[in-house]
Amino acid sequence: MEAVVFIAETGLMTFRELYHRAIQTGMDNDPRGRDAVLRELERVSKDYQDLKEDDKAFFDPESLTNPYADSRILHGSGDEEIGRVLVGIDIEVGEILLADRLRSRGEKIDLVIAHHPEGMAFANLSHVMYMQSDILNRFGVPINIAEDLMEGRAKEIERRLMPANHTRAVDAARLLDIPFLCLHTPADNMVASFLQRLFDENPPYTVGDVMDILKTIPEYRDAMKNGVGPKIIQGQKGRRAGRIFVDMTGGTEGSKDIFQNLTTAGVNTIVGMHISEEHRKEAEKNHLNVIIAGHISSDNLGLNLLFDKTLSGPDAGVLECSGFRRISRSI
Repeated sequence: MEAVVFIAETGLMTFRELYHRAIQTGMDNDPRGRDAVLRELERVSKDYQDLKEDDKAFFDPESLTNPYADSRILHGSGDEEIGRVLVGIDIEVGEILLADRLRSRGEKIDLVIAHHPEGMAFANLSHVMYMQSDILNRFGVPINIAEDLMEGRAKEIERRLMPANHTRAVDAARLLDIPFLCLHTPADNMVASFLQRLFDENPPYTVGDVMDILKTIPEYRDAMKNGVGPKIIQGQKGRRAGRIFVDMTGGTEGSKDIFQNLTTAGVNTIVGMHISEEHRKEAEKNHLNVIIAGHISSDNLGLNLLFDKTLSGPDAGVLECSGFRRISRSI
């Protein structure tokens, strides 16, 4: 398993350098715009200053510089030099044990990177959902409506996650002393911005044309070979695509009640990672075309775009597992 290590300006990149670079890249590609993200960080800073001293002990200081509560260093000091990483869409106890087993066989693994959050990043997943309000507002949904609907949905997700055993994978990494990182919204921002820009710069005429564009992207082509490629789940190939909304970031699905507002705002076609049946029925009621590009394939695309910006070299010492396939667009 030969691989090219990724190099910083002076020697190997540290864990924390990689983490900060990924967060900054996610901010640069945030669909809300970087200025909106910085304003949100200012608000968090003010909220922190207003806390009572007793409450400050429970405040996460990372949130002062990292606006994505679902992306965190889960284990490790941050000072570790990183030359080779194991990357997977889902990293749970089994994948941590896999990393340890590979190490015992002589494989060099300095860090394990998950896309989907674990630990405190999983527990706080609902916090990033509020960014969807600003994204919807950019598409013409009044901000008061977007915020009202999103608040209810975020609280629902928060309650749903409360009973989960959040720390299982993190505990395994701690016991085996394997540095562990998850990068969720920064990667989702990459795929959302990439596809939205693609459709905005060369607007597809029909829903079928949207599908044809998706089929040119390597991650979606690979998914098609595995039977999980892009699919039209609402509408027909010959229908006009109209205005396209790429809905692929902000934690998880938003409120099912937003579709009427999207139609009123002039959205005609939604391109998403996944959609529940309940949400699909609401989209159908509001005559929206819906294309599901694919969940794991879209996560792959987002991670690959993120790694192109944060790792040095086309291969960059990446070992693939848990549904991830490294496809580099670096020159």
